[in-house]
Amino acid sequence: MSEQQQGNQSEKAGFETRAIHAGYEPDPTTGAVIPPIFATSTYKQDGVGGLRGGYEYSRSANPTRTALEGNLAALEEGERAFAFASGLAAEDTLVRATCRPGDHVVIPDDAYGGTYRLFDKVEQAWGVEHTPAPVSDVEAVRAAIRPGTTKLVWCETPTNPLLNIGDIEALAAVAHEAGALLVVDNTFASPYLQQPLTLGADVVVHSTTKYAGGHSDVVGGALVVRDLDLAEKVAFHQNAIGAVAGPFDAWLVLRGLKTLAVRMDRHCDNAEQVVAMLAAHPAVTEVIYPGLPEHPGHAVAARQMKRFGGMVSFRVAGGVEAALAVCEGTEVFTLGESLGGVESLIEHPGRMTHASVSGTALEVPEDLVRLSVGIESVADLVADLEQALDRSQQAR
Repeated sequence: MSEQQQGNQSEKAGFETRAIHAGYEPDPTTGAVIPPIFATSTYKQDGVGGLRGGYEYSRSANPTRTALEGNLAALEEGERAFAFASGLAAEDTLVRATCRPGDHVVIPDDAYGGTYRLFDKVEQAWGVEHTPAPVSDVEAVRAAIRPGTTKLVWCETPTNPLLNIGDIEALAAVAHEAGALLVVDNTFASPYLQQPLTLGADVVVHSTTKYAGGHSDVVGGALVVRDLDLAEKVAFHQNAIGAVAGPFDAWLVLRGLKTLAVRMDRHCDNAEQVVAMLAAHPAVTEVIYPGLPEHPGHAVAARQMKRFGGMVSFRVAGGVEAALAVCEGTEVFTLGESLGGVESLIEHPGRMTHASVSGTALEVPEDLVRLSVGIESVADLVADLEQALDRSQQAR
């Protein structure tokens, strides 16, 4: 395990122990058990080039960010982690570090709208091409690869917002056979429920805005890698591009990670009860949740995830107008984008988070509603959705 994963915890320490302790030792001067927020841009040098702990300028490194990166590396069981200003900043930096004009990337055919926009509008203009393929179909991913040209196979599992499941081990084998890297966006699962690097992935991506931060009070992103040569490339590009996490943002994410395990268990508990209600409600035509035995990716999810997460999607009888009425009719669920916070959120992907894929092959169904199930009293969540669904049908 690398220095970034250290602390006084061994490799065999449990997840919750690592979440609380990894990446930072209590301050030797004061004994402070929480990392300080190092709100500094520069550092005094002990002579020209005489750096204290390797710190010279906070774009290159900052002690608060170092603590977060060490914690993330430990939780994902990677060699090194990098904290960014947003998840998309992390994604763009990774592409710049691994691809050149003329290269090719396979992306999910139901990718997060921001990821699709990045590849379609930014990376493609730079000369990096992409092909969508369903992450749940290993042979379709294999067919989408261009031998000698494909540098990255990009996977979300579960995907956003259709909650499809990719078999990480199988996709890693396909990617590596073609000389490509497997990148897994682990935002929906979080490191608590799934560790893609242990299953053969090369890079893990996170929007730390979501479950890692967990309180809807910070925007951030991260990359975690298991190869030190790749880590050096990412480190160079992170410093050169500069979209790094600020010290206060890093501190907030680090604070959130300390309670990730207990929050994720409650998210999962609540989601399971919400799913049970939705499955029985006459206004719901389909419930999409990997924990359901009838979900086509259920067996794979059960094998590679600890539990099935707090994200739920469903389709509403009555089409787009009924779906919009449900989104606008809740009281405990807040109508808003993002996910993974302690509060429950509801949204209409087609007109909100995934508006950027409207009119493309990645367009999502108009009657789809996505939930980020929070950690409130589950009876209140169930009752809130029931009344919104009932009212959506009365208005038809």
